[in-house]
Amino acid sequence: MGKSVVKLEQEKGYKIMGMSLLMFAIITIIVLTATYMEVLPTGMIGAFPLMMVVGAILNEIGDRAPIIKDFLGGGAIVVIFGSAALVTFNLIPESSITIMTNFMKSESFLDFYIAALITGSILGMDRKLLVKAAIRYLPCILGGVIAALGLAGILGAILGFGAKEAILFIAIPIMGGGMGAGAVPLAQIFGEGMKTDPTTVLSMMVPAVALGNAISIVAGGLLNRLGRLKPSLAGHGKLMVDQEDPEEDTEDRVEINYRYMGIGLLTATSFFVWGRILAKFIPLHSYALMIISVAIVKAIGILPRKYEVACFQWYQFIMTNLTPTLLVGIGVAYTNLAEVAAAFTPSYLALVTVTVIGAILGAGFVGKLLGFYPIEASITAGLCMSNMGGTGDVAVLSAADRMHLMPFAQISSRIGGAFMLLLASGILGFLA
Repeated sequence: MGKSVVKLEQEKGYKIMGMSLLMFAIITIIVLTATYMEVLPTGMIGAFPLMMVVGAILNEIGDRAPIIKDFLGGGAIVVIFGSAALVTFNLIPESSITIMTNFMKSESFLDFYIAALITGSILGMDRKLLVKAAIRYLPCILGGVIAALGLAGILGAILGFGAKEAILFIAIPIMGGGMGAGAVPLAQIFGEGMKTDPTTVLSMMVPAVALGNAISIVAGGLLNRLGRLKPSLAGHGKLMVDQEDPEEDTEDRVEINYRYMGIGLLTATSFFVWGRILAKFIPLHSYALMIISVAIVKAIGILPRKYEVACFQWYQFIMTNLTPTLLVGIGVAYTNLAEVAAAFTPSYLALVTVTVIGAILGAGFVGKLLGFYPIEASITAGLCMSNMGGTGDVAVLSAADRMHLMPFAQISSRIGGAFMLLLASGILGFLA
């Protein structure tokens, strides 16, 4: 007899993490009771439920708070700073803080997440789009990066903040692809290279990324208005002047396969291990070497399609279910609220603003030279570099009324963000 397919009845009403409010509340009560009784298990068996519950609650608040969700990055910002506040104001037991901190650092949950993110996001892209982008689109990204870092360095020197400090701790994190794929690995790279605590470095980077994201979203709306006032500068959705229709990602959709996810887990972590091997012979950070390896494998097409799909499905699973969890860990283990508060000064705000302006001008100028519409180039290759990753892409393109340019925004977030890790590894020796 064949197996029958059972269709589960969909729960109605308000949901958190796809769960009914009642079920989520029961789980939350159990987890928090264990937390405050200080009987939460050590290791990932205790860290996962606590971080997932806290992350889900704070993410829900951020995604629904009017000003925060529209201009400040939504749930991601609330999860990071909310979790940091729990630690700063001693609202959770020290034992639980230790469990979460060890999970992030000693037990390498951060590396686990980043391996899935980098491997799956690059291998999940359309190969033709990746190769085509490298030829004409990536120079636009490079133009935005050079202008952003250059203007930040100049203004940093003028304001007495320091050109080196402005570039390393403000401009590079803003252009780095968000929190999980940008600021966090950058803090690790800088911490190792400068022989300092990554926590201190990240505390300087987090406000820059948050402010840069907010300014980028506002700038997206302003560029849309400029395009209406000056039609010759805008393609109104078309990126290239000689383009007939907006480009679309043509990757085939493959049904979710549980075995594939296991293959993706093994492949992603193996790429991470390969990066560590290369780092013994090449003077670059293992993250950067992993990115180069994955990009080469994708570009020359030597990995069978099955394994690319497996890595992409594993990446999607991790991103969908564990991003707020990671952000809780960032808030608890890597974000010092006192240092973040001290960073908010008029000169700091000016440096963040000029970094975003540099991204706009540089990407738009190079885009114009290469046959792109300046407005579209500035939005996708500029603002989608200076915003906060995937959520920032959605917010910026929505504000600019250009959602169908998402494939190019994703290139900026994925490949552009990866490029910033490479760049940071390369220039650290000159500026540190």
